[in-house]
Amino acid sequence: MQELVNVEGTRWRIEECFETAKNEFGLDHNETRSWHGWHRYVPLVMLAYAVMASVRYQANSQKPKKT
Repeated sequence: MQELVNVEGTRWRIEECFETAKNEFGLDHNETRSWHGWHRYVPLVMLAYAVMASVRYQANSQKPKKT
């Protein structure tokens, strides 16, 4: 039962990542007419999303300096 809960939690995070990529990086605005165009566009968008998520994580993990 615990394994099923873990799988469902992982699935939810993956879907949330794709939804964010669609909204913030225009993943759903792609109108390629070939497999090659789509295959090049999607990894580029997902790479941009990964960089943004990494920068956001680093920015949120820094503690503010005391003055």
